[in-house]
Formats: sequence, structure tokens, C-alpha cells
Amino acid sequence: MTNPIPLHSRHRTVLPDWLALYYKQPIELTHGEGRHVWDADGNRYLDFFGGILTTMTAHALPEVTKAVSEQAGRIIHSSTLYLNRPMIELAERVAALSGIPDARVFFTTSGTEANDTALLLATTYRRSNQILAMRNSYHGRSFSTVSITGNRGWSPTSLSPLQTYYVHGAVRSRGPFAHLDDAAFTAAAVADLDDVLGQARGGVAALIAEPVQGVGGFTSPPDGLYGAFREVLNRHGILWISDEVQTGWGRTGDHFWGWQAHAQNGPPDILTFAKGIGNGMSIGGVVARAEVMNCLDSNSISTFGGSPVTMAAGVANLAYLLEHDLQGNARRVGGLLLERLRAIAAHVPAVQEVRGRGLMAGLELTKPGTDEADPDAAAAVLEAAREGGLLLGKGGGHNTSVLRIAPPLSLTVSEAEEGAEILERALRSVQ
Repeated sequence: MTNPIPLHSRHRTVLPDWLALYYKQPIELTHGEGRHVWDADGNRYLDFFGGILTTMTAHALPEVTKAVSEQAGRIIHSSTLYLNRPMIELAERVAALSGIPDARVFFTTSGTEANDTALLLATTYRRSNQILAMRNSYHGRSFSTVSITGNRGWSPTSLSPLQTYYVHGAVRSRGPFAHLDDAAFTAAAVADLDDVLGQARGGVAALIAEPVQGVGGFTSPPDGLYGAFREVLNRHGILWISDEVQTGWGRTGDHFWGWQAHAQNGPPDILTFAKGIGNGMSIGGVVARAEVMNCLDSNSISTFGGSPVTMAAGVANLAYLLEHDLQGNARRVGGLLLERLRAIAAHVPAVQEVRGRGLMAGLELTKPGTDEADPDAAAAVLEAAREGGLLLGKGGGHNTSVLRIAPPLSLTVSEAEEGAEILERALRSVQ
């Protein structure tokens, strides 16, 4: 028997008030195929957000659903206390792709848990609870990851198990260095890092950074900045953690990992990933060189990390991505989409900036003629786009005024054009 109480009312009755929902009238998504999803009322949407960059290849991808079904028919769960063939196979592939020498892989169930594990490794290895993080950053919702999140909208407590120092450089178009050219911007950020280290007590454990900030509004520094940071970090023995939860697996088009845009001084010591690798299944993980990964001197397991079903999904999804060159598709189709978005923005005064790379684009909205963020306009465009059949995301630093675009990496040229047309109408409707 169908419950007569509206689903939204039931949601508000039993779930936390702080659990965010999009839209004034929230929608229930019931099924998807390719780059499209449908709601409970039968409305069809072009999905330009992919469950927060998680549906990486396509909705209902046959190769992934088949792998999940077949594995579930054999065994669903065993834990890491037993040998797990799908987990070992995926770990081998991720280690080889990571660029980290003598790599070890630990699987978790989310990006938050992956970053939490990276912090555990770094602080244990360095015997320090001091962490460098970037302003405007987001690294998860656990107690430790909230404490290194430089975005007030996603940091509900100032209590922290870590001492965190925030560094400039991740936001190219805002802050005290915004007026500088790329070379001078990088030099200023490196000088700021040196200055911050002069304030730290003893040895800092690690720098954690998103190559492209996700929740922060798809902001990024000039290419090479984190490589320049690495020179400073190396002098002090400080580890570099690259948070690839949103940038990994070819999303940026130019590179398989975001850190590769900053690779002049080698790969990171620790790399974290999640979201897209599972194409909707709950997978996260950490890659680190062996001496860092193996620095823990107590027993540990993961009850659900490395589940046979999620690992089977990850193996199938990664194989599909590589065999179909979805990184190349992100570069080609994403480049066309960014050009189209910039052409639209030139005629919409509310759009201050279009930024991004590959299939990872952000449109920052401000009050026309000013630098004042306009979260109300962003919310209105989000609503108008949904009414037009397009799902988008939101983000941003001081205010949620950035529209986030991150469709599945199999997006076609015609779908990119369709989405741009809907977005253009939505932007013009709120001017």
C-alpha cells in the first residue's frame, strides 16, 4: 500500500534539518539511462551534475550493472579479513595508474573516509597533527576533514583534532594575488606558504589540496603551483596529499589526475579518490607509497571498504572508461561546452566568470556591475534550468553563487549543445 503522506514531508519528519535538498519542490529521481534521469512524475532531465560528479560514465551503464548483478549472485560481502579478488584486481589497476612509485591502495566507502585515512597516515608518519590546507577548500564531513575545510558553509564546528594553517593560491580570480599574472601569482603563493611555515611549531605533517576545488566552485590555481609548493614541502619533509575525489579519472580532460597539471616535481605522496570510480557505487580510497601506507603499527580492517560488489563495479567502470577514452571525450566535448558557455556569458551581465577544464565547468554569478556574489540568482537559475529539463549543481566560497557543471564523461556533442541552450534560457530568464 502506498503511503499517502508526500515524500518531502516524510523526509523532513525523519531526516536531519541540515541535510540539504535542491529545489523549492524537491524531486525524487527514479531511474536513469545514459546522460538522462527521470523523476517520479515522469519528467526527463539531462543530467549535468551526475549525483555530485559520481555517475562518471553513464546512468545504467550495462557493463557496470552486469558486473554488479553477477557479483551479487555469487557473494555480496566478506570484509577485508579474507582474500578478495575484485578488490585486488582494482587495487592493481589503480596503483598502476596513480603515478606513485611502489604504491599501496586502501579502499574506503567515501571521499570523506578516504581523506580521513590520508590524514591518519600523514600525521602518524610525520608524528605531527599540523596540516596545511587551502583556503576555500572542502574535504569531507567527518570530524577531522571538517577541521581542514576552508569553506565556512561546510564547516559546522571550529573544534578540531588538528592544527590547520590555511594557504593562499587555490582561487585564481579572488584574493590579494588576483591581479598578478600567473608567474607572479605562483611566486606570491609560494612566498605565503614559506611565511605560514614560519608560524608552525615544529614539523608540519602534510599539505592537502584539491587540484580543482569542487564545493568551492571549481576554482583552481595556475598550472604548476602545487609543483612549486612541492619544492618548499620537500625542504621540510612535508607530505603532499592530492584530493582527487572530484578531479580524478580524466574528468579534467587534459590529465587523468588533477595533480598532473602540477607534476614538475613528481607525484604526490598520497592520493585520495572516490565518487566517479564506482559510477554510483560507494567507493573511495587512498593511494600512497609503501613506506607511508605501512607506517601504522596497529591492526586495521575495513568492514565495507573493498566490498566485492562495489569492487566489481569499479573494475568494470574503469575498464569502460579506459577502453572508450572518456578522458579524451572530456577534453573534446568539454572544450566545446566551455567555449559555448563563454559565448553565452558574454551576453549575460550576471555571469562574472566561466572557468573550468574538461567536463568540469563553473559559472560564477554576481550582481551585475559588481563583485558581490549573488546566491539568489544562482538558486533561481538552478530552478529555471530544472524546469527546462536540465539538472545542475551549486557551489562557491563565501556564498553559494557558482553553478557547477559536471555531466557524465560520455556526454555527446549534441547533448552538450542541448544543455547549453537550456542553461542560456535559464540565465536570461532571471536577468
